[in-house]
Amino acid sequence: MRISDVLRNKGTEVFTVQPDTPVRDFLSVMVERRIGACVLSADGVTVVGIVSERDIARALHEGGADILAAPVSAIATAEVHTCHPEESLDDLTRVMTERRVRHIPVLVDGRLAGLVSIGDIVKHRMDELETERQALVDYISSAG
Repeated sequence: MRISDVLRNKGTEVFTVQPDTPVRDFLSVMVERRIGACVLSADGVTVVGIVSERDIARALHEGGADILAAPVSAIATAEVHTCHPEESLDDLTRVMTERRVRHIPVLVDGRLAGLVSIGDIVKHRMDELETERQALVDYISSAG
């Protein structure tokens, strides 16, 4: 299975946020959109960072409530691990586990083409297992 298979089912829409967006405003967006991470991009296609709930929690712990007025780029991860749609899900899962990240932007020719989360991978795996289970049930039913 490839990352492109996940994107085919999930879709390729990625919500991005401007790097100068205040953390307070970004928190509202995360709650409204029910997202756990967001790509920072000035133009919607280039990735300059990624910010997650974990980044916000760490910044609040280290800097207190003053961080809410800071730009989201101040707390974002600048070294973003990315992938390509033709990479395998096994490789992506390994990267997420080793690097302890839950969201990885998908790039095509250096342009943002999707975002894959660990939840997307789990859902895709569960759908695969259900399809295989149903095929086995159908096979057993037709053989009897």
